[in-house]
Amino acid sequence: MDRLKWAPARYRFSDPPPHRIRCDSQRNATTLSECDDGEVSTSPITIPTDLLPADGRFGCGPSKVRPEAVAALAEAGSEYLGTSHRQDTVKYMVSRLRNGLAEMFALPDGYEIMLGNGGSTVFWDIATFGLIDRRSQHLTFGEFSSKFAQAAAAAPFLDDPVVIKSDVGTHPQPIVDDAIDTYAFTHNETSTGVSMPLVRPAGSEGKAIVLVDATSAAGGLRFDASQTDVYYFAPQKCLASDGGLWLAAVSPAAIERIEKIGASGRWIPESLSLTTALDNSRKDQTYNTPALATVFLAVQQVEWVNDNGGLHFAASRCDRSAEIMYSWAEASSYASPFVANPDERSHVVATIDFDDSVSADEVNKVLRANGIVDTDSYRKLGRNQIRVAMFPAIDPEDVEALTKCVDYVVENL
Repeated sequence: MDRLKWAPARYRFSDPPPHRIRCDSQRNATTLSECDDGEVSTSPITIPTDLLPADGRFGCGPSKVRPEAVAALAEAGSEYLGTSHRQDTVKYMVSRLRNGLAEMFALPDGYEIMLGNGGSTVFWDIATFGLIDRRSQHLTFGEFSSKFAQAAAAAPFLDDPVVIKSDVGTHPQPIVDDAIDTYAFTHNETSTGVSMPLVRPAGSEGKAIVLVDATSAAGGLRFDASQTDVYYFAPQKCLASDGGLWLAAVSPAAIERIEKIGASGRWIPESLSLTTALDNSRKDQTYNTPALATVFLAVQQVEWVNDNGGLHFAASRCDRSAEIMYSWAEASSYASPFVANPDERSHVVATIDFDDSVSADEVNKVLRANGIVDTDSYRKLGRNQIRVAMFPAIDPEDVEALTKCVDYVVENL
């Protein structure tokens, strides 16, 4: 299928991206035509059409959904959408998703794919109830890796967690501790653009399980599943779908932990129960109704990846995008990679600092006015930078086009 020209829904696909934005009370209009609230202003910078990417979506979640997947959903919608999630039509789709993920991750024997409603944020609470036995160790190096640690610290039935923190832009290392029964890692910190290798702590096998938040990594970064016990994620990033669902690749040791805690008498809300989720997952369903479109779109992405060579294919696309983005930043006179250590730079989320002579906010406003969206930095990081998703669904050619557009904007500000 030919690549489709993307544009936000308010314009026709045949139109060039418009260069008009609406002012509001939160928007600083100093680099655009000054305007009162509610009025429309024209960007003073029009990026030449031949520089623009074919698809201007670079958000870190929700991510770009491939047009082919949307077309497939539209075609199947009359038979698939609006049907019971406990009937064969939807259960077959869930089965395709579970089997496709097991294939993509090359899961070892005995590993299973589980799923449930709520996304990764809910899974932190789920894991606090149903995976940590007494004490966990958390590596925190950004906004999202810290939240699971906070959830564990707040649980009255658990011992205080051990939290190992490093500065943003880096990642810490685990410390082997016999008192730890659960190690909590993050494969890719979405807020900072740092990724870490996944290696089971030496000597912990058989004593502790390894939980990995893989929300922005799953389906885009390589890993060895045998080094993890619970590799959990949501599908709105590398899986090019929508949010509201959590998925997890779980080992026999993790299943044993789930069953042990489930039988221990610990009170667990039914909607957060991993024993309930495990039972339903084995029936290719969820405890309560999932978003059917989310499941469908995730299947489209997983099967596209598998049909083209599996995780190696997807990760190689991300590798190419990362090479383009970081090489551009290193050669730039005004930009540089935020993550100093090349080995820790994410290949799915790039964070690029600008020097004080260039305002990233101003660049982002002009990009958005030209149809290139969601390159803003993570709000709580508070840096003068852009953040660019490089998920498998995003074409490396579009990443290259983005760098040229940024250069054009900076030259003409």
